[in-house]
Amino acid sequence: MSTPDRAEVVRRLRAAGCVFAEDEAEILSTAAGSPAELLAMVERRVAGLPLEHIVGWVDFCGLRVAVDPGVFVPRRRTELLVRRAVGLARPGATVLDLACGCGAIGLSVATLVGDVDLYAVDIEPAAVRCARRNLAPLGGQVYAGDLYQPLPARLRGRVDVLVANVPYVPSEAVELLPPEARLHEPLVALDGGRDGLDVLRRVATGAPDWLVPGGHLLLETSSAQAGVASTALAEAGLAPVVVTDDDLPATVVVGRR
Repeated sequence: MSTPDRAEVVRRLRAAGCVFAEDEAEILSTAAGSPAELLAMVERRVAGLPLEHIVGWVDFCGLRVAVDPGVFVPRRRTELLVRRAVGLARPGATVLDLACGCGAIGLSVATLVGDVDLYAVDIEPAAVRCARRNLAPLGGQVYAGDLYQPLPARLRGRVDVLVANVPYVPSEAVELLPPEARLHEPLVALDGGRDGLDVLRRVATGAPDWLVPGGHLLLETSSAQAGVASTALAEAGLAPVVVTDDDLPATVVVGRR
């Protein structure tokens, strides 16, 4: 492609399998600082890199959230989790975002609720760096480690809303994911173990130690896994409710302590 003609950009993106080629062409054209940079961006997208990693951000819940290469890209379906969390949180609440990735969920909840005490955790160093950049303007504290392990003891029994979009893809199904996820996002953010719910069970088991009485745990899962996930929350001593949105489509299991 000798010049970054808009129609040609759309054609190349569509030929590469990009379903929303027109929208992506607009985003790339706006992000590029020069014709040469646009050409390079198009080449990277055609080669299979996620659009969000190329431009460095994702539109999530109406916010522009930074997403670095190698960091899990938030999906639109996760907006259901945010909406439910926002409905449960109040100004002044303590909010904990486990397996936070770039911090999009915590950032969205804190922005929409306002004046929350925000904490986040991820095990991936790249995600921790990205989340710290996104949450710093809100005073959010981001810890590096495995789920609850790196959290300060003073948070025990003080969390009002605990959100977690942990991996829930069964191990044997990871190879069936789209290449842009499978090849460019960390496996630890995708692989949920034998039935996809290994990490979810760990989060549920530990949640009662960190939640205030009446506090809530919110977990994204698939519709097929919702029943087993609800059982895991109930076994941990939480009262589970399943929430769905067919338009996204999305499924969230909410447990009340």
